[in-house]
Amino acid sequence: MKSGTLCLLFLLALSFGAAVVAQDKTPPKDEEDEVVRVETELVEVPVIVTDRTGKALLNLRQNNFAVFEDGKTQELTEFAATNAPFEVALLLDTSGSTRSDLHLIQRAAQSFVDSLRPGDRVSVIAFKTSVEGGRAAAVTDLISPLTDNRAALRSALERVTTSNGTPYYDGLMKVVETVFNTQAAEQFRGRRALVALTDGVDSTSMSGFEEAREELDKSGIVSYFIQVDTRPFFEEGLLGPCEGAIRFSQAQIRRYYRSFGSRSNVEQTTNFCQLGDFERLAISKKLYEIADSEMNAISRRSGGKVFPVADFTDARNAFKSVAAEIGTKYSLGYYSSNGKRDGAYRKIRVELRGLPAGALVRAREGYTAPVN
Repeated sequence: MKSGTLCLLFLLALSFGAAVVAQDKTPPKDEEDEVVRVETELVEVPVIVTDRTGKALLNLRQNNFAVFEDGKTQELTEFAATNAPFEVALLLDTSGSTRSDLHLIQRAAQSFVDSLRPGDRVSVIAFKTSVEGGRAAAVTDLISPLTDNRAALRSALERVTTSNGTPYYDGLMKVVETVFNTQAAEQFRGRRALVALTDGVDSTSMSGFEEAREELDKSGIVSYFIQVDTRPFFEEGLLGPCEGAIRFSQAQIRRYYRSFGSRSNVEQTTNFCQLGDFERLAISKKLYEIADSEMNAISRRSGGKVFPVADFTDARNAFKSVAAEIGTKYSLGYYSSNGKRDGAYRKIRVELRGLPAGALVRAREGYTAPVN
C-alpha cells in the first residue's frame, strides 16, 4: 500500500475518532430537553373556555390554545381535557360568626362533594378552638387529607366544629403547605383547586395575606371563593356597650390603620372600648373591603372566580356552580423558554385558535419564577 494511501486512511481515522468523541460529549436532543425542563420546571395553567353566553365549550384540543409568557410564545408540552380528575382542598370558615349556621355549612359542603365526579379527590379543612397553656385560640384543622372515598368525606364533614376566631390566612397556608405539599400525580398535574367558603375577614392568623398570596401563586392552584356576606350580623354585634359587644382583634385594628398608609395622621388606638360606634362601623367596612379585594386578587391571578352569596342558605347553589366549572377545566403545561431562576413574576396570556367569535378564556395570569 502506498504511503499516500496510508496517510489518507490515518487522517480519516482521526476524523472519525474526533466525531465519536464529540458525539459522546454532546447529549442527545431529548437529554438536552430534559435538562432544560428540570431547570425551568413545568408551568401549569388551568383554563376555562366559554361562549358569548357563558356556556362552557367542551371537546377542545391542544391546538385550540396558544400560550405566551411575557409576550413570548411557549411550546405546550402538557394538555388535559375536561374529563380529567381534579384534587380539591375544601376550606370551610367555621368561625364564631358562623356558629349558628354550622349545619347549613355542612349540608352545602356535602352537596358540593356529591356534585363532583368519580375520581375527583377532596380534602377538608376547617377552624377549631384549641386550648394551650390555659388560653383558647382559633387554629386550622385538617379534618381529612385528599381522598375520593365519599363515605370518609361525609364523616369528616360531620366532625367539623366552630372556632372563636378566624385564622383565614393560616387556612390558605395550610392548603399549600399540608394538603398540596407534594408534587401532584400525573393525572392531577395542573388540576388542583382551592374552594373556600368564607367572608375572607381574618382575625387571628399568624400568617399574613401577602405570604399566603405568594405561596398560592407559586403553587399554581386555581382558587375559588364562595364569599358569604356576614357583615350585617357582625356589625349588629359591634355596637352598644363595650362589655357585651363583638370585638375586633388587635390584628384587625392594625390592618385598618395600615390601610391609611404610613404617613397618615389618623389618631390610632388598639383599645376597642375607646372606639365609638361610628369608628367601629368604619373599621368593619374597611375590613370587608380588604377581604373582597384580596379574594378577587387571588382568584383572578389563578384563573378562578369569586361567587358572592347573601348567606349560607345560598351557598349550596354557589358550590354547584364551582363544581360545574371544575368539571369543565382544561389544563395546559409548558416549560418556560426563560431559564432564569430569578424569582421574578412572569405574566401568562392564553389565546384561543380556531373557535367561533365571542369565545372567552379565563386562565392563570402569571407565576413567580423559582430561585436558586
